Amino acid sequence: MKYGDFLISCNLCRRECGADRLHGELGFCRAGSEVKIARASLHLWEEPPISCGSGSGTVFFSHCNFKCVFCQNHDISQEDKGISVTMERLSNIFLELQNKAANNINLVTPTHYVPQIKEAIEMAKAKGLNLPILYNTNGYDSLETIKSLDGYIDVYLPDFKYFNDKYSIKYSKADGYLENIIPVLEEMTHQTGEATFDEQGRIQKGVIIRHLMLPGLLFDSKKVIDKIYSSFGDKVYISIMNQYIPMHKACDYPEINKPLNPDHYDSLISYASDLGVTNGFIQGEGANVEDFIPDFDLSNLELRIKN
Repeated sequence: MKYGDFLISCNLCRRECGADRLHGELGFCRAGSEVKIARASLHLWEEPPISCGSGSGTVFFSHCNFKCVFCQNHDISQEDKGISVTMERLSNIFLELQNKAANNINLVTPTHYVPQIKEAIEMAKAKGLNLPILYNTNGYDSLETIKSLDGYIDVYLPDFKYFNDKYSIKYSKADGYLENIIPVLEEMTHQTGEATFDEQGRIQKGVIIRHLMLPGLLFDSKKVIDKIYSSFGDKVYISIMNQYIPMHKACDYPEINKPLNPDHYDSLISYASDLGVTNGFIQGEGANVEDFIPDFDLSNLELRIKN
C-alpha cells in the first residue's frame, strides 16, 4: 500500500495530530485508513468556468478537519456519513464522471485523503483520465501536503474563510488559520501560475479563492479581500459568496443565526471593485437556499459501489 506510511502518524493538515490511522486510531477529522465518500456526480452550481455546460465531476469526501458550526454538509463532514471505497473503485469513479462529459474532477474536502487520492489519480490516468483535477479545500492543509500535490492538481479551489483567528476558533475550531493559509496559497499559485481557460471558457489551470461572507463580519471579510488582492493581485480569481444559510449548530450563535444582510454583501463587492479586483465571481440573489445543497442519501452511490 503506497500511502500507508503517510497514515501512521498523520500530519496532512495544520493540526498535525499524529493519529495512527493505519492501525485504527482516529484524529480530529475522524478519517480512517479507508477513503469514504458521500457523493459522486455532475454538479452545475460551481463558478461558471468550473460548471459551465455539462457540469463539474464532484466527489464529496466524508469527514473534515474543521468543525464549522454552520456547515451545510455537516452530515458527511462531522457525522461520519459515507461509504468506503477502494483506490481502484475511486479511480473508476473518476473515469465514470469523465464518461458523463464532466468538465473536470472536483475533489471536495480531500485533505485527509491526499495520499490515497494521489494513488487513485495515477491509476485513473493510466486508464485514460485526461480531465483537469480540482482540489476543493478549506485551506487548513499543511504546506507539505500541498507541495506533495505538485503535478497532480491543475486547479486549486481553496477557501479563505477568516482573517481574524478569533472567528476561525469560535466558528470552526481552527487556530492559526491566517498564518497557515497564506503560505498554502503561495504554493498553490506557484504550482499553477496564472489561470488558463479553453475555448469554451472552462478553467484548465489556476487558483480560484473562495470567501463565504458570514453575518456581521463585513470588516473581517474586507480584510480577507484586502489580503488576497495585496498578496496575489490578478494572479488568482476571487469568488465572493453570499450563499450562507444558518444551519447545523448556528442556532447556538445568535450573531450568525440569521441570513446575510444583502446590503453588507453589496458593500463588500463595492469594496473589492474599488481595490481594483477584476478577476472575480459574485453570486446573485437566491443563492442562499437549501435547494443548492447536495443530497447525500447515498442511494445511487451505494448501488454503484456494491462490488
